[in-house]
Amino acid sequence: MIDSWKWDAFVRSLSRVEWTHIGIAIAIFSVFLLFRKIFTRYIFKLVLATLRKTPTELFTNILLSFERPLRTFWIVLGTYLALMYLPFHFTTIDFVDQIYRSIIIILIGWGLYNYTSEHSMAFFRFARNSDVEESMLIPFVSKVLRFAVIALTIVVIASEWGYEISGFIAGLGLGGLAFALAAQDTIGNFFGGIIIVTEKPFSKGDWIQTPSVEGTVEDINFRSTQIRTFADSVITIPNSKLANEPITNWSEMGKRRVSFSIGLTYSTPQEKVEKCARKIEEVLRLHEGVDQDLIMVRFNEFNDSSLDIFIYYFTKTTMWTEWFKIKEDVNFKIMNILEEENVTIAFPTRSIHMEKQEEKGKNEILAQEN
Repeated sequence: MIDSWKWDAFVRSLSRVEWTHIGIAIAIFSVFLLFRKIFTRYIFKLVLATLRKTPTELFTNILLSFERPLRTFWIVLGTYLALMYLPFHFTTIDFVDQIYRSIIIILIGWGLYNYTSEHSMAFFRFARNSDVEESMLIPFVSKVLRFAVIALTIVVIASEWGYEISGFIAGLGLGGLAFALAAQDTIGNFFGGIIIVTEKPFSKGDWIQTPSVEGTVEDINFRSTQIRTFADSVITIPNSKLANEPITNWSEMGKRRVSFSIGLTYSTPQEKVEKCARKIEEVLRLHEGVDQDLIMVRFNEFNDSSLDIFIYYFTKTTMWTEWFKIKEDVNFKIMNILEEENVTIAFPTRSIHMEKQEEKGKNEILAQEN
């Protein structure tokens, strides 16, 4: 609240204001406005170039974060000093003084908010030193710290205006249990996000598969992880659920597997089966897109209606479209081999043998008469 005696002094001082006072006040403000431009164009760049020559980048990052708040600070300081020069004591009023102090607090919070940006070099150095995945850790930690900066700024400003913060904090302690019970899902998702970030089962942009979803990781935040499916839709999964599911990270493949069987008819001679298997293996050995570490082409088993040749190999590429191209090319060459050897692929068949019941019944009757 404004003290009555200060307000009365302010009203009486208005009568002493002259045009020269206003002109000098405007001149003071203009000087700071001019200095702001000089600071932006010359002094700031000079200080920044000097700091970049130092061994540490801490002060450089801080200066870059506070660049825009510092520009605003010169305007605030200019208006404050200009008002102080005027005969009426406008700045001595508590209300005005609190406004200026609150603005300074906001400028400091603004700079800290910029410093906790995910593009800050401090985060990248921390991620490299701790060997934690940058693409997921940096945005996650940045959001947590920025939320803390905003909350702290609001608390300090509220305290500056006379609001009782200690009672509010004590109330949080008394209501902590009720809050935890009401927000247990949110807390579970938050810690699930921490587990995902620290254990690094996947990175942003990876192709993953879980029992509930398959797709590419787009983003992770406090509550959930966003995954874009191959149908080009985005699924949002709570972190607590995702952290408790088995996760297959297909992007970690160094090569991609192909595994299937070819069934030949039972009328195929042994020599033909063996010859087809060896030719298919030779095709795989000579193919540029097939990894040569492990190739298996073997007569596998006597199936219900076919003689099965098992084919197992890996492609060098893990890209889905390239994998399909290599697989298709190999399949066409296998078809050519089967045509050259005049071998037929089997399809499910069943032979049914029926006895001649009528003839069998006549024989039984003749045996009984004799």
